[in-house]
Amino acid sequence: MAHDVALRVTCSSSCGLPPALSNLHGNSPALPSLMKTVYFLLLLSLLISAPLVQATERKPNIIIVFCDDLGYADIGPFGAKKHATPVLDQMAREGMRLTDFYSTCSVCTPSRSSLMTGCYPRRVSMHVDEQNLCVLFPAARKGLNPEEVTIAEVLKKQNYSTMCIGKWHLGDHPDFMPTNHGFDHYFGIPYSNDMNRKEVPLPLVRDLTVIRDRVQKETTITAQYTSEAVKFIKSNSGNPFFLYLPHTAVHLPLVPGEKFKGSSEGGAYGDWVQEIDWSMGELFKTIKSEGIDKHTLVLFTSDNGSAREKQGSNLPLRGRKGRTDEGGMRVPCLVRWPGRIPAGSSSGALTCTMDLLPTAAAISGSEVSKIPLIDGKNIWPILSGKSQDHPREAFFYYQMDQLQAIRSGDWKLFVAMDSKKRNWGKPEGKKALALYNLAKDIHEDNNVAAENPDIVQQLLAHAEAAREDLGDVDRPGKGQRKAGWVEQASPRLLKQ
Repeated sequence: MAHDVALRVTCSSSCGLPPALSNLHGNSPALPSLMKTVYFLLLLSLLISAPLVQATERKPNIIIVFCDDLGYADIGPFGAKKHATPVLDQMAREGMRLTDFYSTCSVCTPSRSSLMTGCYPRRVSMHVDEQNLCVLFPAARKGLNPEEVTIAEVLKKQNYSTMCIGKWHLGDHPDFMPTNHGFDHYFGIPYSNDMNRKEVPLPLVRDLTVIRDRVQKETTITAQYTSEAVKFIKSNSGNPFFLYLPHTAVHLPLVPGEKFKGSSEGGAYGDWVQEIDWSMGELFKTIKSEGIDKHTLVLFTSDNGSAREKQGSNLPLRGRKGRTDEGGMRVPCLVRWPGRIPAGSSSGALTCTMDLLPTAAAISGSEVSKIPLIDGKNIWPILSGKSQDHPREAFFYYQMDQLQAIRSGDWKLFVAMDSKKRNWGKPEGKKALALYNLAKDIHEDNNVAAENPDIVQQLLAHAEAAREDLGDVDRPGKGQRKAGWVEQASPRLLKQ
């Protein structure tokens, strides 16, 4: 598609097609009849023989661990100094670091919608809540549209057992909860752990039932999530499973477990990071003891950058959560699958959370014929060590409904803005156009727009394509779809 704004996934095996074939259409009038026949037979043979996962081969288990507000340099493999993450250090030695991995937004709800759907938040209209605020709140009438196809639903069609454990934050009405989006089971807090309300006390939910409330200061929450994850893995080790573990940590309020308090040099924040590392260790112990280590892909990342520099670190990146500077949206990412992902490797390819759905489809052998238009790319060639190429021409940095920046290759362009929106607080006022070479200037200090007019024009062309497709301030996009909506909210409340 022009400017690489979006793609339609038709089947995983198309990933094995040569570009020249994957771009052809058998009904083209320009193709002679014989050529059509040859093309058809070749395509058929590829579809039969090329899938990553053969019919006789066990489908891989997939575990995605999604931290909350964890900064770029908050784990050892990305430069942490004040707290230790030995398990994640080992994960990096046994797998791959993705150094240029992005969330699609610098706050919770929009970023999670992208992981689930493979789309920019604006495409699925999850970039703002019903009051044009940046995230959903308890008892929202808006949520992730049940018509959207999620990564869990893709894997469910391949007979995967599926479970979400932790922070959901895509709507708390039954229509929007995980159990209506492809997950067999759910256990966790449906939104941020600071969203305790008088009318909706912060709930701990199993499937759709509140089992406790007022859990905003629950110091055992990470241990509970970990216990549930271990039980799920053990119960499903004989069949392929998908575990999505979006941790409450390290979002405010900081509530590390008792045995981790004071364990780091980074205060409660560092203590909680170290508990997350412990949790990862429990997952790895379990998959190894169950004999499924070599059949399990594990991915660890964050929903956005750290919120506060004194508590976490996004260095060497500029900015923090809530901004479109690199520190708001570039996040640490580790991926491990023994024997499939090269140990001790690293990739600087431009990848993001939207890529997880089409990649999961590819490695599970899914035939994804009914997925709507998505923006994610299958990044298995990168994870397998076969490619270092950027999988997309451009990546778009949105702040709520505003397109603020575009990255293509090593270049990042902030567009000119009369008023730069923020996810909270007042707008920043007028902003001039600015171009940065991230390979040479990762902190975004030196505006080199004047010296590179051709690059500026190329990126502006990408920006205009995004505006046409996804929209911008006061401009709807032609490719946008509706969010889910209910007339009557149904908050998760403890039944008396």
